[in-house]
Amino acid sequence: MTIRIGSGYDVHAFAPDRLLILGGVTIPYEYGLAGHSDADAVIHAVVDALLGAAALGDIGTHFPSNDPRWKDQPSAVFLDYTRELLSQQQWGISNIDATVVAERPKLSPHIQAMRAHLAEHLHLALDQVSVKATTTDGLGFTGRREGIACYAVALIER
Repeated sequence: MTIRIGSGYDVHAFAPDRLLILGGVTIPYEYGLAGHSDADAVIHAVVDALLGAAALGDIGTHFPSNDPRWKDQPSAVFLDYTRELLSQQQWGISNIDATVVAERPKLSPHIQAMRAHLAEHLHLALDQVSVKATTTDGLGFTGRREGIACYAVALIER
């Protein structure tokens, strides 16, 4: 058996007149995130972690922000594509762990829905997907409430 780990990171600035979507879940908030697709920082970090673990490039390679096909697309499309790509390469996903960094909004009421959405699209059991949220206690761009970041790691096996 071959086991690999990958890491992913994504960040988006807050933007007016956009929905805030994290982990595939629409979260009530006064701002959304700026981006070419739906700007879902959680899914983008998870996709990068999975692609990195399999040495298949990064999210920008597969879904370039200058490609009009991906404009305003739900990031679940990226998850589905990545799962299928890994499957074609005979990779199975062991687990995902994501940490969202945001001062606001409070994300704890939405964590279980994010986990469920990721698990559904990656064809995983709920206990194979972890999503956590933290703040930076006012430090840095997330602390100044300028945007949201997400770190993710993925373990895959063949």
